[in-house]
Amino acid sequence: MPKIKTNRGAAKRFRRTGNGGFKCGHSFKRHILTKKSTKRKRQLRKPMSIHPSDVRMALRMMPYS
Repeated sequence: MPKIKTNRGAAKRFRRTGNGGFKCGHSFKRHILTKKSTKRKRQLRKPMSIHPSDVRMALRMMPYS
């Protein structure tokens, strides 16, 4: 059996957590930041976990994570 390729786009966006989930960065943090409040931008810095229904898809894209 050949090795399964990791989806490189997913590998750059997600990291595996200790409990088997995936964490990722928040969206809405790239531009048009002047109208967003300081509190909102500060909260967007924290890592976010992907939704449980998307974990299976992330596991398929990253088989060796």
